[in-house]
Amino acid sequence: MGLREFVVRRLVQLVFTFWAFFTLLFVLFRLVPGDPTSMFLLDGMTPEQREQRIAELGLDQPLHVQYVNYIEQLLTGDFGQSFIYREPVIDIIVVRFMNTIVLMGTALFFAYLIGVTFGALMGWWRGSRFERGGIIVTLVARSSPEFWVGIVLLSVFVFWLGWFPSSGMRTTGGELGGGFIQRYGSIDFLRHLFLPALTGAIVYLATPTLLMRSTMLDVLKADFVEIKKAEGLPEMTVLYKHAARNSVLPLVTVMAIATGAAMGGSVVIETVFNWPGMGREMVRAVNTNDYPIAMAAFFLMGSVVILMNFVADLAYVYLDPRVEYE
Repeated sequence: MGLREFVVRRLVQLVFTFWAFFTLLFVLFRLVPGDPTSMFLLDGMTPEQREQRIAELGLDQPLHVQYVNYIEQLLTGDFGQSFIYREPVIDIIVVRFMNTIVLMGTALFFAYLIGVTFGALMGWWRGSRFERGGIIVTLVARSSPEFWVGIVLLSVFVFWLGWFPSSGMRTTGGELGGGFIQRYGSIDFLRHLFLPALTGAIVYLATPTLLMRSTMLDVLKADFVEIKKAEGLPEMTVLYKHAARNSVLPLVTVMAIATGAAMGGSVVIETVFNWPGMGREMVRAVNTNDYPIAMAAFFLMGSVVILMNFVADLAYVYLDPRVEYE
């Protein structure tokens, strides 16, 4: 099988996976007990008004009709209208999604940058104090709950040192610009971003560090590493240009999966730092039976996971010529 056939087959699988995924979402959310009018009953909604509201939302139609309408909306990029906000879902979810992308993307970038570097050094200096200390620090970070890490950082950098703000994306009374640079590039925003991003980086640091160390130990046993050393190449050249480069391949798949999961938003981090992201909005939508927003949030999160796995498959073939198209 050639590269073209491999890509075509993966694209077909990608389409089928998407169809299966959002079909499952449709079914699961329709099986959830209750309906989106339940929270309005305490406000004096009569049974007639309730039935009228259900009809307006299209929930009185047969499931197969709702499913066809749902498919049509997805194909046109229309996720419908929020039951609670009474606004188009796309207008609500895009802002939250971008906030989560910036937060978790920053956290993952530094987690993998630091993790790959330290993991390579730990594998290269096996048996040293650096490796033993690195393993201890990494395992402590991995076993620490997100809320605990966030609270410790808040206690140190906010309440003790007073260097950073405690929550939100901007200072009270400040304005977020309309453009991407104006919104996410200001000094005030970066100061608000630092602590939640640092929390995410600490939480996600263990996986790339330990995986890089493990693969480095395997690669260092290969003959080509000894040959490069015998050629008189500098130690750092052998480490990063040859050993580390061949050790990073397993991280491609892991990073893709971690990226997809992180883009769904860390509910804990967003809650601790009051960050208006996808995670908090997804939980709110589920608690209030706001089906359109909940499905859109889960759909975006799952879509990123599926797409990143597809990218990982293609990247693996590109990075490792030994991979066969099977």
